[in-house]
Amino acid sequence: MAAPRPMSRFWEWGKNIVCVGRNYAEHAREMRSAVPSEPLLFLKPSSAYAPEGSPILLPAHSRELHHELELGVVLGRRGCAVPEDAAMDYVAGYALCLDMTARDVQDECKKKGLPWTLAKAFTSSCPVSAFVPKDKIPDPHKLRLWLKVNGELRQEGETSSMIFSIPYIISYISKIMTLEEGDIILTGTPKGVGPVKENDELLAGIDGVVSMRFKVERPEDYKKP
Repeated sequence: MAAPRPMSRFWEWGKNIVCVGRNYAEHAREMRSAVPSEPLLFLKPSSAYAPEGSPILLPAHSRELHHELELGVVLGRRGCAVPEDAAMDYVAGYALCLDMTARDVQDECKKKGLPWTLAKAFTSSCPVSAFVPKDKIPDPHKLRLWLKVNGELRQEGETSSMIFSIPYIISYISKIMTLEEGDIILTGTPKGVGPVKENDELLAGIDGVVSMRFKVERPEDYKKP
């Protein structure tokens, strides 16, 4: 019988990264977008994971990389058509995440009505913190998230400001696609998203829970001699 997979390293074996866009009204307005009436979903591949200790790599096809700070919800069991009132039973824990976005590419995709894959799904586009077990966060809707770039506070927000709650999001997604153990749901970003460049240092945290640090680097393949 195979040994159980360690939830503490979900990024090594989890299959799906499901992202919710525009889940904070102030961010939607910041992006000059309408506040959605239902969750806006997009996906990242598992190769997008960048655990702490690895760099955030600048994508070669973009000249404007932005940070988007998010609370990630890690699934502890398989779920399909999960009732909203039972959704939290499927949560194993949490992680702080960054939805790194090639903003110039996304803007072009929006203009042309194209999917956001090129802007969202590149290598290292999902930096993640250490895993936080569910019992360490009694209420995920009462957290303060923050992010600093080179020591300057860029983003901060309260998860109480999310438009769609975590149980609603889990239930909604699971009616569309089966969620698997080890999957993560990124629940949206508060206002304050902005650009990063090579050698920038990002420090982010959930007050009283976890923090993480990353450096932005250019891939070796694209460095000039």
